[in-house]
Amino acid sequence: MALEDKTGPHLPSHVAIIMDGNGRWARKRLLPREAGHYAGMGAVRETVRAACDIGLQNLTLFAFSSENWKRPKTEVGALMGLFRAYFRSDMDELVDRNIRMRIIGHRGRVANDIQQMIEESEKRTINNTGMNLTFAFDYGGQEEIVAATRELARAAADGRLDPETITPELFASRLFTSALPSPDLVIRTSGEHRLSNFLLWQSAYAELLFLDTLWPDFDRAALESALAQFGGRERRFGALDSEAVA
Repeated sequence: MALEDKTGPHLPSHVAIIMDGNGRWARKRLLPREAGHYAGMGAVRETVRAACDIGLQNLTLFAFSSENWKRPKTEVGALMGLFRAYFRSDMDELVDRNIRMRIIGHRGRVANDIQQMIEESEKRTINNTGMNLTFAFDYGGQEEIVAATRELARAAADGRLDPETITPELFASRLFTSALPSPDLVIRTSGEHRLSNFLLWQSAYAELLFLDTLWPDFDRAALESALAQFGGRERRFGALDSEAVA
């Protein structure tokens, strides 16, 4: 059955994924955690390809949280190595697929070579007009909200902004995701039921889908199934459902 038949005519404009379960995937196979992260990069590659083929407009992947710095140095080092490897191995394909890539998060804490890779990759894809692929890297939702609040507070203190004019739309324009629509669907793999500080403001009315699948096992079929489940939900944004209105 075609994906359109399963989800109806409307795909979500923006899908965001919390990629969780690499460590458990490795542990089940008596492998080091780094092996799970390596397998997880394969799932990233397949998911990006599938999302592009399906026709998603925006895909955001939670790659590294601001809290992940607390993990053992060896694991953090392995994650940074995988990030470097992704830039080296996949950028040509992203360009060929007309994908525009962005990175959101705190760039100042990563190594200089990674900062340079980020800047070069964004510049290389800036004119692409296909799917927007965003990696949340060294990202934390609370930190993002505090930074936006601090920016507006400075503007008000300097007399450049009347506090009475602050609206949700103005606040959202100060977030890392200001160029993107709010996510319609947030997926978390591995069976955990929490957002873990991911897109807290932006996900106010997102549909949440928690899957038992470990991230390295997430594939095209899993994405299509998630989109089908989204297509079966009725989004009300605080209003009554259609049956109640009728």
